[in-house]
Amino acid sequence: MAMMEIKNLSVFYGKARALSDINLSVDKGETIAIVGANGAGKSTLLDSIMGLVKNTGEILFEDQDLTHKKTRFRVQQGLGYAPERFNLFPYLSVRDNLLVGAYTARGEIAKNLAAVYNLFPRLAEREDQETATQSGGERQMVSLGRAMMSSPRILLVDEPTIGLAPKVCLEIANVLRRLSTDLGLTVILAEQNANFALSLAERLYVLEGGKITATGTAKELSKDDTLAKSYFGA
Repeated sequence: MAMMEIKNLSVFYGKARALSDINLSVDKGETIAIVGANGAGKSTLLDSIMGLVKNTGEILFEDQDLTHKKTRFRVQQGLGYAPERFNLFPYLSVRDNLLVGAYTARGEIAKNLAAVYNLFPRLAEREDQETATQSGGERQMVSLGRAMMSSPRILLVDEPTIGLAPKVCLEIANVLRRLSTDLGLTVILAEQNANFALSLAERLYVLEGGKITATGTAKELSKDDTLAKSYFGA
């Protein structure tokens, strides 16, 4: 049985349809990726799962319907979100930014902070530094770490490689693998970088123009031209 299942999800911005009849599922401990070019609707899909935009359809988490629940409730149930936009407090320290993420898990602050610093030793070294003075890669680490502070069971990660150097992308990839293999965390990754997604995800969904046009394992999609067409056209 799927840990999370999304059924016939659609999103409208006014009269414009941003997502159309999205159906996907993720099993416990699995990493899936939603891949597509810029503007395909990846961020809108993750925002919908978190309750940040209105949608039609169903969002089921362990058979509980989250569709009309507030974002706070979803976080309390075990959803964590590292958005592509970071949304950090630039003039707060790394540590204080991380603590913001612990609002719904205050009894586990020490444990979660130690786990984040274990994943990202650089953040431990620079915990008093303002995030406004950090590199893009370091801010991405803070964003991921802050999402981990809520004790999530499913982690949503939006475009973690955007604007980052290849070396930093490898570091982020290694952390995401550890979250799955060492901690058993379920991960939903939205990513433009198809190679990055193929290297991490067990299954992928190709999103194009707000619609899922293909799904399959990394091995299956690496041999299929659907992924290339979604980026470059037929």
